[in-house]
Amino acid sequence: MTPSNRTVDTPAVELVAPDITPYRGDGPIPWITTFEAGPPGPHVAITALVHGNEITGAIALDWLLRRGVRPVRGRLSLAFANVAAYHRFDAHDPTASRWVEEDLNRLWDHATLAAPRRSVELERARALRPWVDGVDLLLDLHSMQSAGPPLTLAGLHPKGVRLAEATGTPSLVVTDAGHASGRRLRDYAAFGRAEGARAAILVESGQHWARSSADVAIESAVRFLRATGVVERGWAAGEVATAAPAPPVRIEVTEAVTVRSRRFTFTADYGGLDVVPERGTVIATDDDRPVVTPHDDCVLVMPSRRLWPGHTAVRLGRFVR
Repeated sequence: MTPSNRTVDTPAVELVAPDITPYRGDGPIPWITTFEAGPPGPHVAITALVHGNEITGAIALDWLLRRGVRPVRGRLSLAFANVAAYHRFDAHDPTASRWVEEDLNRLWDHATLAAPRRSVELERARALRPWVDGVDLLLDLHSMQSAGPPLTLAGLHPKGVRLAEATGTPSLVVTDAGHASGRRLRDYAAFGRAEGARAAILVESGQHWARSSADVAIESAVRFLRATGVVERGWAAGEVATAAPAPPVRIEVTEAVTVRSRRFTFTADYGGLDVVPERGTVIATDDDRPVVTPHDDCVLVMPSRRLWPGHTAVRLGRFVR
């Protein structure tokens, strides 16, 4: 049985979900808008709504489209991913629309996409796949359950870190391998391999429905487009500063804690990027098994409230000085 989308202690919804119906398009894959430039260049893309309740990405794409963003070289695509889930979004029950049947961001490996089973999300991933296969540089916009500093998940390889640092916002750059429960879009195919020029980053803009998270998503999108060269470096300068953001700070994930039982409990109300000073500190119990920090100054990256067996409870990392 698929776990419920719902979580407890839902934060207030400060944002209004935009109407994206004008962006359905008439191309072969609905909900993708693509613009071509004359001069050659990479295919640059931004995805939003991989999770249907993470509306800051939709706000950012709507902002770009209403301002008439166009590439000066190469190709630019803006894609709304899990629209079926987004159309169920209800500000009075905002956690319920994360997905329809399963997590779209755990399906991105060849075996899963080729398997015979079916779901709303699998069918959408299969429809998106040929388009994704043609993307060179990808920004995947997300947001977080709890309040905390925004961050960029750059994967394991230097090319992802370079793209994150060139984008500049958020300034926190996390290197990690993803989840035991399935592969993210950020790690799909060539994006997840060390070799080659194709690269992807995933931005967590802040708490799902905080006003500040929408601002971060918009700034990240604009800076990403500037960094890739698909727009002029001064594009939207009146609304997003062209000055360099804060210097990057890197966090290396050393271990992802996967929930084993239905009795997983944190020992404290940890927030995003709490630092536990001493190695061996018990931060949770999973049934009767203690979960301990593997090293001193252990950073807790995005502790989850969806503590279901097989899912990631928290990533454990260290600052890279």
